[in-house]
Amino acid sequence: MKELIYHRGFMPALNRYKDATAVVDGTYRATFRSHSDRVFRLCDGLKNQLGLSKADRFAVMAVNCHEYLELYHAAYLGSGVINPLNLRLAGKELDYIVRDSGTEVVFVDQHFAQLFHEAMQLSGDSPIRKTILIGDGEGPCDIRYEDFLAAAQPNVPVEPEEDDEVVLMYTGGTTGLPKGVVQTQRAEILNCYHVEAAIGAFHPGTVALIQTPIFHAASMVNLLSGYTSGGVTALIPMFEPGLALDVIENEKVNITTMVPTMIGMMVNHPDFKPERISSLTHLVYGASPMPAVLLDRLLEMLPDLNIGQGYGMTESCSVLTYLPPEDHRKGGPRLRSVGLPVKGVELCIQDENGTHLPPGETGEVCARAGNFMREYWNKEEQTEKSFVGGWYHTGDAGYLDEDGYLFLVDRVKDMIISGGENIYSVEVENAIASHTAVLQVAVIGIPDDSWGEAVHAVVVPHEGASVTENEIVEHARASIAGYKVPKSVEFRQEPLPLSGAMKVLKRELRAPYWEGQDKAIG
Repeated sequence: MKELIYHRGFMPALNRYKDATAVVDGTYRATFRSHSDRVFRLCDGLKNQLGLSKADRFAVMAVNCHEYLELYHAAYLGSGVINPLNLRLAGKELDYIVRDSGTEVVFVDQHFAQLFHEAMQLSGDSPIRKTILIGDGEGPCDIRYEDFLAAAQPNVPVEPEEDDEVVLMYTGGTTGLPKGVVQTQRAEILNCYHVEAAIGAFHPGTVALIQTPIFHAASMVNLLSGYTSGGVTALIPMFEPGLALDVIENEKVNITTMVPTMIGMMVNHPDFKPERISSLTHLVYGASPMPAVLLDRLLEMLPDLNIGQGYGMTESCSVLTYLPPEDHRKGGPRLRSVGLPVKGVELCIQDENGTHLPPGETGEVCARAGNFMREYWNKEEQTEKSFVGGWYHTGDAGYLDEDGYLFLVDRVKDMIISGGENIYSVEVENAIASHTAVLQVAVIGIPDDSWGEAVHAVVVPHEGASVTENEIVEHARASIAGYKVPKSVEFRQEPLPLSGAMKVLKRELRAPYWEGQDKAIG
């Protein structure tokens, strides 16, 4: 008997909520009936116009939009394997991913159509046999999305199997070529069940806003659970703090997911007022560490908001742990953790030899659960290395307390080793971020002849704020040990470089310092 497939949530929601609003995308509105009609036509077109089977890949490169949501739902209904492309990818990266994945069909919008077309010419003949253009704009294509749907029939596809592939999502490739993460129906749907149970926020009529990029794993639960719960899925094309405020206020959004960078941009926006987001009942954050000063400010401004933190990665479809609102309200040391494993997930901390460490000792965070990827596509050796001993090795450094709460101290690759001491950049960033003049901060290790690495802080001050290097150093010294205090501070007026998932790109900050040297900058 199979249960962990998207049909088992999609079809009951359609039958129960036919004429209720399901999708909001700017001025576009769709009911469950009209959305499903378009999805079924898409499934038919993928099969009968494009000749795709459930195991064939199709790529998507577009900003968040209702068409992108439709493409995801068609894939989850068994009409192909979706390959969502990071919008920040360069031409060579796009060319590699498309060829590595075996993708022959792509859906693009006007913003990326020309870029994608040019990327496909870099290595000779393009592997793409059909390009479908989303929206009313212009760009190289074989057919427009709406014409493609109009030529199809609204046929409900045959149910897939639980172990069928559904998503091929490539990771950022910070230390080498991008890796394609192969996810199955079972893993993805199981992850949704884990998160729905942990958050408890998805109900009929709930309005969930997707403002994280749809190509990122952080968006998966809202993409899938919003519909199956009978709620409304709202989207904005790309995160803009002013636009997000408008949509939350006007659409009475109840739940959204943001990364800390986005939250900081929103609360620092000149038009921000807490009452503008008063409809929010749940705010889930994750994907990167939350600066302590920002979290404290958020809790002070919005005491009734249910704030939760999720932690995970693309390879786990995306969630492993959750820190619920109750722990946020209690405060104390656990507020700096990422919570407990969600049901079905087991964690341990291992040293470099694979030895399990006791509570309180820092090592690599390892996990096992049913919502992990099947493999890295075409990378058997890296797959085996990631699952040594039956545990997925996350690359994150952390420790568990006596009650099983997970505390992250850094990415293993972001750890700074200075004079034989391990220094975790997040700890230093938190110490600096509490300075009232600091808008953004990133801490990296740079070469040092005496110590191997030296702690270097890159600081973006608030507009109009004045602060010196010595003030930053002394402020940090008040809360962290002397050997962790930055040896140098660099001030920038422009924002820190961000990935498509709104994470600070530390590899770009490190690169100028380590060029020609042995230190990995990924």
